[in-house]
Amino acid sequence: PDMSDEKLKAKAAAIEAALPWVGKYRPTTLDDLVSHAEIVSVLQKLIAANKLPHLLFYGPPGTGKTSTILACARQLYGAEYKNRVMELNASDERGIAVVRNKIKSFAQVAVSSNDNLPPYKLIVLDEADSMTTDAQSALRRTMETYSKVTRFCIICNYISRLIPPIASRCAKFRFKPLPEEAMVARLTHISEQEGVDIAPDALSEMMRLTEGDMRRAIQMLQSLHQLHGGRIEPQVVHDISGALPTTTVSRVFAVCRTQNFDEMTKLVEELIADGYPAAQLASQMLEALLTGEGEAKLHSAQKAKISIKIAEVDKALVDGADEY
Repeated sequence: PDMSDEKLKAKAAAIEAALPWVGKYRPTTLDDLVSHAEIVSVLQKLIAANKLPHLLFYGPPGTGKTSTILACARQLYGAEYKNRVMELNASDERGIAVVRNKIKSFAQVAVSSNDNLPPYKLIVLDEADSMTTDAQSALRRTMETYSKVTRFCIICNYISRLIPPIASRCAKFRFKPLPEEAMVARLTHISEQEGVDIAPDALSEMMRLTEGDMRRAIQMLQSLHQLHGGRIEPQVVHDISGALPTTTVSRVFAVCRTQNFDEMTKLVEELIADGYPAAQLASQMLEALLTGEGEAKLHSAQKAKISIKIAEVDKALVDGADEY
């Protein structure tokens, strides 16, 4: 209460400046979404006709699944958004007890049909592929029983991890990795808003490294701006992303060709000392192998054998093997 208007404005500006850009630039309406025109147009028609079914959104991380349903919910409910929408993420408890108690008690309560709002509520289950099979089985019954007053939106990365009865009760939408031009346009807009000076080829390098994951790209842009400042060039993007230089990946292949064990040991020790993650090296080796950059001397059968070995390495690393 003692603060003057100027101080309040300054404080609000400071809070605004400290916000993560991922949240700050999250789309608030369906029209703000940068891609997935077909999905958006189907959802707009369903909203207009007031015939929203249970939804299932699946696809890689950072492609806009959660943003789409939250924008959809805001469009549906407006000011009543908080009362009509329940969002549960993987960080929330979503075992069988929660499905039976918390979700069921929210789902079974009818809503008033005035205010020109839809006569149903919405439950968003984010990262549903991490729910146990028992919890999913309990959920399927709830979805069926209360479908008159509640709609569900199930979001996951891997549709194969959901039990078939849940998948068959929903209208499925697959979210593909975002196209480069859509991502470049959005990142350019954010750069202009935040005063980031980034070279066009640095943006292209970011696209390559983030592989259609918009969340990762925005996080990387904010990190680059805050940690580097000044003009952002491709080399800076490489340095901050933790990716190995392409020359290092080519050198790994070159040393393998020499069949010299001592040379290989020396290279491995160097890579470990440089602090590069082994999983990142495996990923980039596979990429170099498949794109054929500098590896054109290998024929398909050799590439297949090496790919299998890289897959075994990746599995071992995931299981907690020592990087060396």
